[in-house]
Amino acid sequence: MSYGFTVEICGRYALFARPELKVERVSYEIPTPSAMRGIIEAIMWKPAIKIVIDEIAVCSEIKFENIRRNEINSKIPFKTEQTAAKDFLEGDLYVSASDERAQRAAIVLKDVCYTVTAHFEMTDKAGPGDNEGKFAEMIRRRLKKGQNFHTPYLGTREFPAEIKLIENDESLEPIKENRSFGLMFYDFIYETDPEPVFIPTYFFAEMKDGIIDLRDVEVLR
Repeated sequence: MSYGFTVEICGRYALFARPELKVERVSYEIPTPSAMRGIIEAIMWKPAIKIVIDEIAVCSEIKFENIRRNEINSKIPFKTEQTAAKDFLEGDLYVSASDERAQRAAIVLKDVCYTVTAHFEMTDKAGPGDNEGKFAEMIRRRLKKGQNFHTPYLGTREFPAEIKLIENDESLEPIKENRSFGLMFYDFIYETDPEPVFIPTYFFAEMKDGIIDLRDVEVLR
């Protein structure tokens, strides 16, 4: 059994970066399912449940804006972290932002607002005292109180998201537009055989009357 809920997600800017463009950041026209899942998991994440995005409704005009953002050119290699963990902090575990800073252009979405319908399913990590009603109430309570584990953001941490639980059919109206967005990133699949790895998956995004229905979408590797 699964429990569903609907939230309103808005923000001044959003950047759902296209993975094929590595240097300059260019946003998709609509949010990816993984980005919306990440926002909900910022509110409520437990190993015992899995968040599944059912539907994304675009409730504001799709508008872009060019901005410039500060980024860094490098990151700490994973092997350095592994060595430090084994050898008690041997090696450099920091990046100097002033030395590595680079300014890059980005094409971002402006004044975005979405309503997202999702549900959660129990996983094999659920304990004897875990049940659907318990987690449904926890999600509802945390959404109503504005509680979160970390600040939810729209694709990148510079762009925080405002979230509101939708009750009593008070959701915004989606835009009346039909559009095909082609192949888009969907989410990662985590596999452990033969070794732990995250595999990206994709789907063909179709918007009908402002709504992207993900319930029966074909997910491709």
